[in-house]
Amino acid sequence: MRHFPRGPLRGPALLAAAVALTAVAACSNGSPSGAGSPSPAPPGGTSPGTTAAKPSPTRTPTPSPTPTRTYPLSTAPRTVPAVRSHEPARGPGWKPAATAGVVLGADSAGLADEGRLLAGELGLRYRGEAAAGPGDVELALGGQGAPESYTLTVKDGRVRVTGPDEAGVFYGTRTLKQSVRSAGSMPEGTVTDRPAKPQRGLNVDIARKHFTAEWLEDRIREMGDLKLNQLGLHFSDDQGFRIESDSHPEVVSKQHLTKAEVRRILALAASRHITVVPEIDSPGHLGAVIAAHPDLQLVSATGRTPRGAVDISDPDAARIVDDLLREFAALFPGAYWHLGADEYVALMAKDPEASYPQLAAAARKAYGPSGRVQDLATDWLNDRAATVRPTGKTLKAWNDGFFAGGVVSAAKDIEVEYWTGKEYGARTPLPYLQAGRRLVNLNDEYLYYVLGEPNAFTYPTGRRIYEQWTPRVVRGTTPVPARYDAQIQGARFAVWCDLANAQTQDQVAAGIRLPLAALSQKVWDPRTPTRPWADFRALAAKVRG
Repeated sequence: MRHFPRGPLRGPALLAAAVALTAVAACSNGSPSGAGSPSPAPPGGTSPGTTAAKPSPTRTPTPSPTPTRTYPLSTAPRTVPAVRSHEPARGPGWKPAATAGVVLGADSAGLADEGRLLAGELGLRYRGEAAAGPGDVELALGGQGAPESYTLTVKDGRVRVTGPDEAGVFYGTRTLKQSVRSAGSMPEGTVTDRPAKPQRGLNVDIARKHFTAEWLEDRIREMGDLKLNQLGLHFSDDQGFRIESDSHPEVVSKQHLTKAEVRRILALAASRHITVVPEIDSPGHLGAVIAAHPDLQLVSATGRTPRGAVDISDPDAARIVDDLLREFAALFPGAYWHLGADEYVALMAKDPEASYPQLAAAARKAYGPSGRVQDLATDWLNDRAATVRPTGKTLKAWNDGFFAGGVVSAAKDIEVEYWTGKEYGARTPLPYLQAGRRLVNLNDEYLYYVLGEPNAFTYPTGRRIYEQWTPRVVRGTTPVPARYDAQIQGARFAVWCDLANAQTQDQVAAGIRLPLAALSQKVWDPRTPTRPWADFRALAAKVRG
């Protein structure tokens, strides 16, 4: 150890001592990691009998830098459907914390339902309109783009979800929820997302099989998380009429939904931005109505009474159906109404005019010598459309209810719901598209879940939809040309209950879970999926609920 000499210091010795004291002070204020310890000053700082040297001013030493944590560029969140764009960034991302909450931005009070729902799902506090604090999720209306688009940004430990409409912000909350479920967090960066198709959903035949309100509500919750926005309800058929009616209570089946239950379903659907599309199918599939009004039954020249077919030359048949249309169009506030029009048995005969002479006579009387039964059926469709049209709803009908070459043509504003090319009157998709009609895809090759698998139907698999089908595959397995893509409004997966007891409600729910997830991917994101099916299936199970 080095010691300073005793005795007075002068000249060069005094300067050397000052330098030494400066070095000691610098070392005592923090030396770099690995440096030796400085020698201590003698007790008292100076030796007895000496004059203390006045040290020179010293600079404040630079502290050693605290290591800064670095993050790799983030990757896109793992969700079903996949987000369409993610701008990566470096940062820790976001995780729910006990002190965090969900807040609403300025002029965004309309997002209260979305905010409360997300807060409950993630275990956060809902604070309403308030400034966002550390760890918070902020929901806000604003920005440009389609109504269902949104932007989700994770930065500085916070999440901000914005969109021009409440639906888009809701979908942003689904992305956040699913990412937390799949990975425990939401990655740093910005998601910019929107659907490829405006109509995306599930169709359920509740006429042949009664489904409880609770079951339908569970499907609505599942659909909302998958960013699906339509629930079709086919509630009238030969086997049953399944919603309470005030205008014609005599047609209602014993097992049915009350109007109170329907309103509850509608309220939940609205909270998930899902439109319920009701369908009263006619002039076929009216067996429940005919059971209460047997005088409306269509009768052939040989006395045959085809099930479910009303005599469309009888004004009473139109009157009762219109009563029901008016009643239920008022119950369902959504933007769509399905008129049915498929599989009218009279038009499935080899010679409709010979088989049903009363219909042929009515057609000639109305349209002249060239009038045929198909014209009478098309006029029926147009008249039912005229009944519903004043409500402002977009009208739909099955593709085999549109006929070519007749005196009468279907109204131009009726959307085609394309399901098959096998029935009488059904054509390939191209003629409908070439005529300029908008079309929704319910391809029976991929999207028909028919209970009991009759008529060569097999239960569709999610894997086949995920790997082979796209919205342009409207019939069979061949896509229509890309130039018609904009006319294809989207798709719905359909449950039909031909053999109603073949599966329970729970079995149906389990059977359609993966097909519905696969459909959601293909109608939201137009790109070919890069995730292998096994990974997608595992992810769908992880984010469910």
